[in-house]
Amino acid sequence: MKHKIAGLQQKLGNFLQAEHDNYAQGKVADYIPALAQINPQLMGVCVATIDGKTYSEGDSDTPFSIQSISKVFGLVMAMNRIGDLLWQRVNMEPSGQPFNSIIQLEWEKGIPRNPVINAGAILVADVLTSHFSTSKLAFLTFLRKLASDESIYIDQDVYQSELAHGSRNAALGYLMKSFGNIESNIPDVLDHYFTQCAVSMSCEQLAQSLLFLANKGVDPQTNQVICSPKDAHRVNAILSTSGMYDQSGEFAFSVGLPAKSGVGGGVIAVVPNYGVICTWSPPLNKFGNSVVGVNIVSAIAQELGLSIYH
Repeated sequence: MKHKIAGLQQKLGNFLQAEHDNYAQGKVADYIPALAQINPQLMGVCVATIDGKTYSEGDSDTPFSIQSISKVFGLVMAMNRIGDLLWQRVNMEPSGQPFNSIIQLEWEKGIPRNPVINAGAILVADVLTSHFSTSKLAFLTFLRKLASDESIYIDQDVYQSELAHGSRNAALGYLMKSFGNIESNIPDVLDHYFTQCAVSMSCEQLAQSLLFLANKGVDPQTNQVICSPKDAHRVNAILSTSGMYDQSGEFAFSVGLPAKSGVGGGVIAVVPNYGVICTWSPPLNKFGNSVVGVNIVSAIAQELGLSIYH
């Protein structure tokens, strides 16, 4: 693999060029009005490696709404705070249902299938709201620390859009509350959840901030332990089976990397013992994943032979 890395910068440019017109195959997430305003032709990519190198092309330094990618950070914070108690309240199985399914949650008596569908992430938000005096500030501080960048911020326009169009997420929260699986008040939980989804970060910031998952829980930039090796393994396993919504099986089959997408157009992929790939292109496919982003991650993984299933 090492002999291919030397030309990675040029390869990233080539991959972006090859996807130049493919954004038109997707559609931006217009159900959140603030996201509908984003230029669909923007696209960027960053590869950050655990040995300290960064390769970027396109709009890789442009902040965008991380949306569901925020669920990865929330999960790590919750695991660090309450340990294995978390897994008594949320499962770790693929859902096989839409990421915001209410029916499945009713069937399974308020226990979400996994922490990266909406119900599971709302439950994680409840853990954070219940165990941090200022959970929103704690979340933002955690991201800024991981990315070594104090400029990371919460996009208030996106937050207000989420708040105004969050009825289904509220329904998920109240349903879990009815089964006794939510501790805090639902408005407080949703306030945290919508806030974390409204965080804006660039490809470069995201790639840097997730390097600990590629390095057994240790941030290679600071040598600080972010989570245990066991928990890093668990997060990567969940991302492998459930991180790309209903396209997770296909993504594992064709790409073979733990990954998480967000409806803001971002896709992150963790390459254990190597680094993190992050792409951004707003138009989404029918599964809610970035059309261009999936293609670029796939191209990089194939070119460098990065699949974990080799």
